[in-house]
Amino acid sequence: QVQLVESGGGLVQAGGSLKLSCVGSGRTYSNYAMGWFRQAPGKEHDFVAAISWNSGNTYYADSVKGRFTISRDNAKNTVYLQMNKMKPEDTAVYYCAASFDLSRWYPDHQNTYDYWGQGTQVTVSS
Repeated sequence: QVQLVESGGGLVQAGGSLKLSCVGSGRTYSNYAMGWFRQAPGKEHDFVAAISWNSGNTYYADSVKGRFTISRDNAKNTVYLQMNKMKPEDTAVYYCAASFDLSRWYPDHQNTYDYWGQGTQVTVSS
């Protein structure tokens, strides 16, 4: 089993920044992809960003390109999401997810991820 724990959420004014972290534990593993998704009230899970094992490939939703940056530190089993120039529409619960079956992994497809964190609330005030 793998446990993912997000942190770093909170309240920020529009135009501000937050950095989310997601730490993985519970399994010795390698070569897995990580992603961030978010869910606003009454909406589906939306893809935000994803990153390959070696950080060679990153993927972003159009709505966050140029504002958000995903990165990872494999030695710490941690993935980050730096969020800049935040907007009220970024308000949501943010979830990290891990995918170990890279043969079926699509960065923006939530059903190709195997483990999920419990989420962290991000609120952007206008």
